[in-house]
Amino acid sequence: MTKNNKAVGLAIALLLILTTVGFAQTQNDPQKQRPRTTNDNKKPVNGDRLEPDDNTTHPADVPDEAVANRKEQMSEEEAAINPYYNNFFKAYRLGPEDVISIEVFGQDRYTRKGITVPPSGRISLQLIPGGVFVNGKTPEEVARIIEKQYDEYLNDPQVTVTLEKAGSYRYSIVGDVLQPGVRLMSRRMTVTEAIAEAGGVLTTGDRSKVTVLRRKADGNMDPIVVNVSAIYKGKATDTFYLSPGDQVL
Repeated sequence: MTKNNKAVGLAIALLLILTTVGFAQTQNDPQKQRPRTTNDNKKPVNGDRLEPDDNTTHPADVPDEAVANRKEQMSEEEAAINPYYNNFFKAYRLGPEDVISIEVFGQDRYTRKGITVPPSGRISLQLIPGGVFVNGKTPEEVARIIEKQYDEYLNDPQVTVTLEKAGSYRYSIVGDVLQPGVRLMSRRMTVTEAIAEAGGVLTTGDRSKVTVLRRKADGNMDPIVVNVSAIYKGKATDTFYLSPGDQVL
């Protein structure tokens, strides 16, 4: 091999070495910024949290009719459930052991929380000599009474009375049930629910002759027969609700 050929060979080898080293440095350089892929459909980011997904579309395999029926069913359930509980407390008449709170808007000094109604039914309040008799009255009626009394001392008083805990509504259940006794009625309750809370009817009991004794205005007890057996079999509707003081036999 001539000297010229050797020189050309060395030059080519040196060029290959420099090219390889440069490529390796480019790949291993941590400071080297690499191209970023972008997605125009990606939602904007606010700090470290993603914006909520506002997509309300339903899966493609669910028919529109099924979605509409489901929404209608949910609306019917809400319409049925809300009055079930709200009406009970709206019409609730206060008695001993109930716990209420009285709020006077803009007047914290006259606001009281967690007042337990005493057996006398009369609660003590500032500015009202002798207090307020609340037994047998709804929270709304008590609020209007307090407003009328406070109107002599405060400018346009706005009073809200809230039932915090129901403690005066009670019923009794006796006879062939697992756990007879007197129970608290903290919500609207049917006869079948009362029986269930008492552990159910024993084998010695007759589910077709459950009797509810309800006191009338003249003081006498009015017997009402409820065929619980027919309700369990789906032959009658479970729509007989208990009243405070009822006795389930």
